[in-house]
Amino acid sequence: MEPLYDMIVIGGGPGGYSAALYAARAGLQVLLLEQLSPGGQMGLTDTIDNYPGFPQGVSGFELAQKMKEGAERFHAVTKLTKVVRVRLSQEEKEVVTAQGVYRGKTVVLACGARPRTLELPKEDRLTGRGVSYCATCDGMFYRRKTVAVVGGGNTAAADALYLKNLCEKVYLIHRRDSLRASRVYWEPLRKAENLEMIWDSQVTALFGEEKLSGIAIKNKKTGKEASLSCDGLFVAIGTLPNTELVREQLKLDEAGYIPADETTRTEIPGVFAVGDLRRKPLRQVVTAASDGAVAAHFAEEYLATR
Repeated sequence: MEPLYDMIVIGGGPGGYSAALYAARAGLQVLLLEQLSPGGQMGLTDTIDNYPGFPQGVSGFELAQKMKEGAERFHAVTKLTKVVRVRLSQEEKEVVTAQGVYRGKTVVLACGARPRTLELPKEDRLTGRGVSYCATCDGMFYRRKTVAVVGGGNTAAADALYLKNLCEKVYLIHRRDSLRASRVYWEPLRKAENLEMIWDSQVTALFGEEKLSGIAIKNKKTGKEASLSCDGLFVAIGTLPNTELVREQLKLDEAGYIPADETTRTEIPGVFAVGDLRRKPLRQVVTAASDGAVAAHFAEEYLATR
């Protein structure tokens, strides 16, 4: 018989492991459930340069492992399994997984987010065959080849700069006439000799059957259409929150995020939302980790009143 945990954390990214660390260190019995491997999106990042304490940067995989080890040092338990259903409204929460049912007095939702797709024909078929959503994961497969990056934010800019060191030619396609990315990226992009900006344009079609051979693009201002030969297409146009588990139990905002405030408390007592699935102005590793610490604090406070 599984114990009644003080806290069940769903998701092993920085928010989840921060919550597990703070709660376990406070003496709570903590179970963390992760479907694949620690880190979430962070675990797929080649180098993280803006997490305090790592002046030379750190790989996302390494940072994820260190976070896991830190939580487990205080006896938090990690189980790798898929969560298929949750029941949150009762005082004892239930989390149903592929390996069984776990009960907890509190639940921290740290399910993260997933890449937004272009929603084009052939996109599913060509994913992994030229279409990718993670430059640091798949960029090595396009060494000395031609690739395109779609997007205008920090992720797209960072992907383009990463790929320009591997690829013969990189196109950065953005639907507006200026980037939304932080200014720190602008000058390196401008100086990259093998990087070409394509402004005011969107990808309208993918070419190729067994693997990507090119894309069609359309200028939004002029309506002009063109074809672009490329071996790889890296899509960096944002994310969608993984809130399907709670869609029928918690209110979501218009974009599907959980509108938990800075306490990370949701509308259900004892249920907290942290990291990328929470509505917030900035989604970074450091802000997810901060959310986790806050959630653990208010979970302790909640448990003290039961």
